Amino acid sequence: MVDRGMVIVGAGEAGVRAAFALREQAYQGSVTLIGEEPHLPYERPPLSKIGPDASSGSVRAIAADDRFAEAGITFRRGLRVTALQPSEHHLALEGGKFLPYERLLLATGAAPRQLPGVPSSKRIHVLRTVEHAEAIRCHMQPGQHVAILGGGFIGLELAAMGRKLGTEITLIEVQPRVLMRGVPEVLALKLQARHVAEGVVLICGVPVEGIRSDENAVTIALGDGRTIEADALVVGIGAQPNTALASDARLTIENGIAVDQHLRTSDPDIFAAGDCCSFPVHAYAGRRVRLESWRNAQDQGAVAAANMLGHDEVFKNVPWFWSDQYDLTLQVAGLADGAVQEIVRPLTAEAEILFHLGADGQLLAASGLGPGGSVARDIRLAEMLIGKGAKPDPATLADPATKLKSLL
Repeated sequence: MVDRGMVIVGAGEAGVRAAFALREQAYQGSVTLIGEEPHLPYERPPLSKIGPDASSGSVRAIAADDRFAEAGITFRRGLRVTALQPSEHHLALEGGKFLPYERLLLATGAAPRQLPGVPSSKRIHVLRTVEHAEAIRCHMQPGQHVAILGGGFIGLELAAMGRKLGTEITLIEVQPRVLMRGVPEVLALKLQARHVAEGVVLICGVPVEGIRSDENAVTIALGDGRTIEADALVVGIGAQPNTALASDARLTIENGIAVDQHLRTSDPDIFAAGDCCSFPVHAYAGRRVRLESWRNAQDQGAVAAANMLGHDEVFKNVPWFWSDQYDLTLQVAGLADGAVQEIVRPLTAEAEILFHLGADGQLLAASGLGPGGSVARDIRLAEMLIGKGAKPDPATLADPATKLKSLL
């Protein structure tokens, strides 16, 4: 008999976690992990915080070669899957070869969203890979001016790192403020103010009319008549899920590869996890979302592995993400859409948490901003309350003297 085994396409957080989780659950068949990049799997969050030594040798590997060997995981790096053929239970690989599978996990991640009309130039960059980080880092130095288009997490984290390295930074966000998606206005405005205080030139609410590049500079024409000239431009306007394999194989696509509460796709032997998939969130009555989050990818990788082995584990985790900018950390647990009441809980003079309640008093989300880990413990407790569907007393939430743990 042919050992079709378990195959994982995508060697990021979700794929690597799933591969090791299969072994942790005593699976004895073959496990094959396929990654397109030539490197060992590496952590992507540090790429937006690129330091002076940014290079392919300085990134943090998720797992080294010897760990894959010890676990009996075949890691095939630098290999592209060209097609998925569910009826045959195999993958087509570049070079004309095929790889059979018993069960398959798609952890193909996401790719930077492209801005139409942007010319190809060595001075215009996106950020997703270590090579992207290396290219951006060449411009992040004193005497250089880097423009950043996009006021999301990537753009703001790069702006903070650029200022730390002495780079002149202009950040352009076409929306009225930064972090329009998923972050309360009061916290977003505090981060805006911090960036301005650190010397970032921040332009919000102005459209971009055109972008030109030559050997010496990038020129950005704004809708209000201004022109920004910079040594480099980083475009950070979000990411698109990598769904081509799934779409060509006629799997259901809905803002990513659509999976059920068990992370199973429309094919019962194919699962998906991480940035590439949309899934029903247990805590919000099955509302479908797609998350680009380090922890979500890890957690889904583990659950997908269990269900590839025949378990029926429901993915119940509450959405959570964080961002480090300067000495400040932003953490958000849950989804605040639909909240009708906002409760402020001051922790210190520099740290606070906002609780977001629904019309029935249910805690939907919590957002915190403060130095270092000042908000981490309370956000973690709020995450647990959200997962339980709690309806805490607003006065209790607002009182920093009342420990959130007591509400559990």
